[in-house]
Amino acid sequence: MGSSADHGGAGGRGKKQGSQLWKKALLHSCLCFVMGFFTGFAPSSVSDWTSAAVSAGGVGSSHVVRALQTAAGGAVNRSLLAHGSALIGGSGLLDAAATATPRPLLVVVTTTESAPAASGERTAALTRMAHTLRLAAPPLLWVVVEAAPDVPATARLLRTTGLMYRHLTYKDNFTAADAAAGKERHHQRNVALGHIEHHRLAGVVLFAGLGDVFDLRFFDQLRQISAFGAWPVATMARGERKVVVRGPACSASAVTGWFSQDFGGNGTAAATTARPPEVDAHGFAFNSSVLWDPERWGRYPTSEPDKSQDSMKFVQQVVLEDFSKVKGIPSDCSEVMVWHVDSTPPSSSS
Repeated sequence: MGSSADHGGAGGRGKKQGSQLWKKALLHSCLCFVMGFFTGFAPSSVSDWTSAAVSAGGVGSSHVVRALQTAAGGAVNRSLLAHGSALIGGSGLLDAAATATPRPLLVVVTTTESAPAASGERTAALTRMAHTLRLAAPPLLWVVVEAAPDVPATARLLRTTGLMYRHLTYKDNFTAADAAAGKERHHQRNVALGHIEHHRLAGVVLFAGLGDVFDLRFFDQLRQISAFGAWPVATMARGERKVVVRGPACSASAVTGWFSQDFGGNGTAAATTARPPEVDAHGFAFNSSVLWDPERWGRYPTSEPDKSQDSMKFVQQVVLEDFSKVKGIPSDCSEVMVWHVDSTPPSSSS
């Protein structure tokens, strides 16, 4: 009997030990599963930490890392990575560049000649002007005005310049005498100003003739004009051995009067005046907002409507009314930056 009791106790102890081993194995398996589960969420390298941080900021990691590697010469700056979202999101380098003050628009108006003698030179002169304007900093709009019969050839040329342009035309007929007297050029400038006013092209307007030559620094000076700007122009007439310089007399950048100096074969002759009867179209520029000034139509009595309706005459008169609004270019008006070749006969105005 004792023998049977001993066997029963040994069997109970064996079952109890087997149950404990099974529980230990199950607990071990659960711990391994839990550790493996959480290990799967951990990043496998430092680059994954970078990717996770940048992705949290809403920016693709590869673009930021490549940009930073380029900026740092291939070595990624960890402090920049830590603040990557700040650089791109609000007050960083890219945002500062985006908020830089844009350059004012330059509207360059070029008139052409419809006379047969001038038509043969038009293509060459337009090509030369196009290459000059391409050297100026954008934004720049080139407004070319000419008579209707001359449009097709000029249109083909303008399409190849790479410039932003407007090609304007008109059907009015002018005789050779009208063209020589400058009436056609005056009409063409009014056509351009009417287009600028109608479409509210905000910018600085410059009249650039086909015979004009510019110092490239001149275009940067133009963008500093808030109302009007004026400068000395050296005019050279074909067939005459002389140069006439006309323009504003300045104290610093303030215009105080007007002068004319003739450098001819017989020496130098100079003359000054407080206010000339009319300012040369080649010697001034203005902010286009003058054209839609609400006070424009109240400046003149109803008996002289042409002075306010003729945009070119209006601007030429306004620029001489108050010198305090005219900026001298360059600052002391002592340097010639514009040269004009006058192709009209000496007896007529340019």
